[in-house]
Amino acid sequence: MRLPLLRSLPRPRSLAGQLFAMQVVLVAVVVAGCAVFAYLSDLDQAEETARRQSRATATAVAGSPSVVAAARSANPSALLQPYAEELRRRADVAFVVVMAPDGTRWTHPEPEQIGRHYLGHIEQAARGETLSETHRGTLGPSVRTITPVLDGGRVVALVSAGITIERISEQVREQMAALLGTAGAALALGGAGTYVINARLRRHTHGMNAAELSRMHDYHEAALHAVREGLVMLDGRRRIALINDGARELLGLDEGVVGRPAAELGLPAPLTGALLSSEPRVDETHLTADRLLVVNTRPVVGGERRGTVVTLRDRTELQSLSGELDSQRGFTEALRSQAHEAANRLHTVVSLIELGRVDEAVEFATAELELAQALTDRVVDAVGEPVLAALLLGKAAQANERGVELVLTEDSRIDDGLLPPSLPARDLVTVLGNLVDNAVEAAGGTPQARVTVTVAARAGDGELLLRVDDSGPGVRPADRDAVLGRGWSTRGPGRGLGLALVRQAVARADGTLAVDGAPGGGARFTVRVPLARTPAGGAV
Repeated sequence: MRLPLLRSLPRPRSLAGQLFAMQVVLVAVVVAGCAVFAYLSDLDQAEETARRQSRATATAVAGSPSVVAAARSANPSALLQPYAEELRRRADVAFVVVMAPDGTRWTHPEPEQIGRHYLGHIEQAARGETLSETHRGTLGPSVRTITPVLDGGRVVALVSAGITIERISEQVREQMAALLGTAGAALALGGAGTYVINARLRRHTHGMNAAELSRMHDYHEAALHAVREGLVMLDGRRRIALINDGARELLGLDEGVVGRPAAELGLPAPLTGALLSSEPRVDETHLTADRLLVVNTRPVVGGERRGTVVTLRDRTELQSLSGELDSQRGFTEALRSQAHEAANRLHTVVSLIELGRVDEAVEFATAELELAQALTDRVVDAVGEPVLAALLLGKAAQANERGVELVLTEDSRIDDGLLPPSLPARDLVTVLGNLVDNAVEAAGGTPQARVTVTVAARAGDGELLLRVDDSGPGVRPADRDAVLGRGWSTRGPGRGLGLALVRQAVARADGTLAVDGAPGGGARFTVRVPLARTPAGGAV
């Protein structure tokens, strides 16, 4: 019974609607307040204007010689009534009253009031002073001025001129009509402008109210920090507008990065170029100091470029596992090939025995065993690290399959327990495996194809040395810096990641990687990694 009731409740007004209603009320209040203020100001101003006008009229009448002369005559009313009425019409006042010093009217707009006593205060005027006041007379409340008529310093008459409050109110009402028209136009214009602005706001907020926007913001914040992948949003000026915890960790940035231009973050140039690109990027691989990232970018467009959304995925672990899988696959292929070759050799030995040529069979079998055992013994004697030994044996078998001889130099030796802790077995496989693979690929197809490997870690040297020479065409001096970057390869697109991963692993171990020419031609790659670190992270 309660659910239908809840469904029947009206949805709260959208944020734009609430702002529109609030702004309309605010504009209406402001316009009404201005109208009231203008009315009161106009009323005060109209009364002050009436007071000045009445003072000017009364003073002019009192200073007229004809008024002084009429005051001396036997019948002042007959002389002054026409004059006062004519002046009243010209001066646009309600009345001009000339009276005797005791207040008896000599003139009045209503003739029946002539001869009656003036309604108002005349004491100050009778003493020779001018007085302005608001008083109710026969014509109603009025703003009036009473001034004396002097003859030789003696008060011979009094003059009063005034404007009724009703006339003043009528003038104010006329002004207020124009004011209200202006106020109405201002209210209509303000309402129309407010409607246009809020219509745009409604489009931007998708008609949601404040509670919905707040709830969406909370969801947005929770989702942003819950996602493990990196998320970066750039504004139209390529500045960091938003970044989640995952992106800060992947890019090695601090919390104060918001608002900084992407070009000033100190990221590798290819990654910075991807962030600043105006074109979308899809599943691009980029290297940082210690990570392999998959980058996707998409511009935010709404009539104009508003920014870019960037997603980052960490592929470092996946790439390492992929490298190990490739190595295992290579080992498997090598074992399969060796099994095939062993079967062929066994058939040869059996056939020689069947032919009665036992001595030749023994000699053939012994030679093959000595050749295989020599390489195994050499690797086992020189390399005590089982992962490294297995890697070298597997790579030797792979090289042999491709017609390349892999040779371990006589000075190769790794003392027990001397591998640097900064270079774990996985990184060691990445470094040496990629170097040997590149060397075998470079040497393949050349005369006397050979790859020479040196691995040495002695206590007296203080470093791990990995050196790989090949008999291939080598690397031009101009390309030796670029060859270690992502995407550099002479084997076509989609290659060129191995050496970049090697450089990244070596950098994590505080080591160095150098590219030179081999003594017998070809390329030489040399890796040196300190066997221990100082507390600050440097080598000792």
